[in-house]
Amino acid sequence: MLSHDTIWGAIDALAARHKLTPSGLARRAGLDPTSFNKSKRLGPDGRLRWPSTESIAKVLEATGATIDQFLSSLPGQTRSDVPTGSFPPQAGSIPLLGFAQAGAGGFFDDGGFPAGQGWDVVDFPASPSRKAGVYALEVQGDSMVPLYRDGDVLIVEPGAQVRRGDRVVVKTRDGEVMAKVLLRQTPRSIELTSLNPDHPNRTFDMAEIEWVARITWASQ
Repeated sequence: MLSHDTIWGAIDALAARHKLTPSGLARRAGLDPTSFNKSKRLGPDGRLRWPSTESIAKVLEATGATIDQFLSSLPGQTRSDVPTGSFPPQAGSIPLLGFAQAGAGGFFDDGGFPAGQGWDVVDFPASPSRKAGVYALEVQGDSMVPLYRDGDVLIVEPGAQVRRGDRVVVKTRDGEVMAKVLLRQTPRSIELTSLNPDHPNRTFDMAEIEWVARITWASQ
């Protein structure tokens, strides 16, 4: 699973590969030169701060690096999904939010991790300590049928590596939150397939995307 340290480490490694400081990398990408400074990686209250999807897309474009090359800088990355079969007894609780509320401001930080007030809680079938930052979204309405129905709970893991064919939750900078299937992602754009055949597929510039998080499990 991607962690706060490894994602920032990958940015540092990308900068070093191009003989740049983190500030130099940010400047080359057209970002505020302090965007990747050590002091910007924690909030004033000590909360972990993550680089935005847009920032990563800009540094990839500025350096000509591919997503695979960027991810290859992450040490010890292995795919670790939540089990899809029978679960052991509930080991803890994680934040829960209705899908309809997720687009409102104040519920997520820049990295797509739960933040602020107004969250409920739900039991999680694995120790939250092994899946730091996971949260749950409750499906409301029929916009995701036949795959997900009203009342289903989606377990979302922000920061986890996403690949083609993964089911993901995406938040745009306009505040729209949607569950889709990742069809294709490049440093410039992202293509998403709708879960409901009655809804159109979507394509966005990466500059329009605030974050993308992988759906690891759904209660159905």
